Amino acid sequence: MSDAFCSLQKFSVVYGRGRNGTTALDGVDLDLITGERLAIIGESGSGKSTLARALAGLLPEEAKVEGEMLWPRLRHPPRPGRDFGFVFQDPGSSLNPVLRIGEQIAEGARRHLGLSWKQAYARAEELLERVRMPQPDRAMRAFAHQLSGGQRQRVAIAAAIAAKPALLIADEATSALDVVVQAEIIRLLDGLVREDGMTLVFITHDIALASGFVDRLAVFRNAKLVEKGPARSVLSAPKSDYTADLIASHRDLLTPPLIAGAPS
Repeated sequence: MSDAFCSLQKFSVVYGRGRNGTTALDGVDLDLITGERLAIIGESGSGKSTLARALAGLLPEEAKVEGEMLWPRLRHPPRPGRDFGFVFQDPGSSLNPVLRIGEQIAEGARRHLGLSWKQAYARAEELLERVRMPQPDRAMRAFAHQLSGGQRQRVAIAAAIAAKPALLIADEATSALDVVVQAEIIRLLDGLVREDGMTLVFITHDIALASGFVDRLAVFRNAKLVEKGPARSVLSAPKSDYTADLIASHRDLLTPPLIAGAPS
């Protein structure tokens, strides 16, 4: 598509070799549309996290990749931290335990935007304010273990967008949080993506959680893409029996969405 930020064509990933190989993605055709919010839905082992890692260039060396991954809007391979930011499921493992929060956020801005340390620290504090971190000046001097899970995830989001990436990948970024904090993080991601015009890939097993704020859904099962389309269309008239089962299994879909106003 002409407005595709990234295009996957017959894209497959296999871990291992020969008969012991495991197909993690099988012939996926999927476009990431510039400026959209796309949710990748699937249960454990469906291939959704492999897709996230493939987009970010984080597949292990032994992974066998077939098909094409095209970036029509870029003149070079996507640069981690600059062209895309990545928010992992567990911020406790993605944040450095021996560096202060301010330094971790500032590093990305300094390296990719060419800022001085003073300018980068100023941007880091500004980003902590944007992600609604309480007392951002104190958080700048804190270590990761001194923050709550929700606060660490806010820090991880701030670090991911420090260099103004065009694409933000959030891989199960809310699954380790309680439902109240989940809703706060979803609102935060939604607002940041809208304000900065980023493209969002939101990876989750929870179709109810994603349905209230994304533009499109892509449903995976057993390494295959089984359904894709506008969120409201998929939810109201699923074409795949598996998607229908996912929707039926979520009582939350009968209650108001976490983010008001599901896109049409």
